[in-house]
Amino acid sequence: MREIYGVDISPDLVSAVTDSVIDEVTAWQARPLDSSYAIVFFDALRVKIRDEGLVKNKAVYLAIGMRPSGHKQVLGMWIEQSEGAKFWLRVMNEIRGRGTQDILIAVVDGLKGFPEAITTVFPDTVVQTCIVHLIRYSMQFASWKERKQIAGELRTVYRAANAETAAAELEAFDQGPWGRKYPAIAQSWRRNWEAVIPFFSFPAEVRKIIYTTNAIESLNASVRKAVRNKGHFPSDQAAAKLIWLALRNITENWKNPPISWHAAKAQLAIQFGDRLVLSE
Repeated sequence: MREIYGVDISPDLVSAVTDSVIDEVTAWQARPLDSSYAIVFFDALRVKIRDEGLVKNKAVYLAIGMRPSGHKQVLGMWIEQSEGAKFWLRVMNEIRGRGTQDILIAVVDGLKGFPEAITTVFPDTVVQTCIVHLIRYSMQFASWKERKQIAGELRTVYRAANAETAAAELEAFDQGPWGRKYPAIAQSWRRNWEAVIPFFSFPAEVRKIIYTTNAIESLNASVRKAVRNKGHFPSDQAAAKLIWLALRNITENWKNPPISWHAAKAQLAIQFGDRLVLSE
């Protein structure tokens, strides 16, 4: 308002003018969801929000559901109130309460308490850690100039034909020069191994889709542009308003499924059978 009209207005007035937006946010967050999703990607972005007199760096979690048709949909937005399994159990129960009965694959970035929460609510869901995030995390233990070489060595692990071969390759890496120099790298992979190995049971067409949470990272990057210059938000509600408006604009351009989805869908149909519910 100052830049366009030369008029100063208070934050309270802005909130009052935009109160109608929160009603739309509430309706969107409560809307019915599809009964089944082939893949759901979960990730978070950090937003500064004032809470109890202090500005906190809160996590805003977003979920993208990929329908069996390959079309994407933002399932919801959750601003962190607590950490760990209790928070995620609430999120999973909300998704189920909105109509979703099955999720084939959930791709996550090592979110604390997530695997336990999702398998409690959706016991048949395959929980897969994002391989790219795991590589990035393990690279933090190495010096910057050596990371490219180490990442190259780790390719033999995540490009292995099966879980047994991958485990052998990880052991070879651990016993090799990089593993001996940076033992925390192999340790970080082993800590997450149960959420890594589902990856190896899928064919190449599906691996390309679940290899990374890029789909939701791209969404988060676009949302960050909308909130980057806003300083901090006075409340969770204020943050939810702006983020939802950004999501609405971004998702208007989501028209077609990924080019690789047709081949992946055929493989998922073999892997999951009747659980892949194709629309008529």
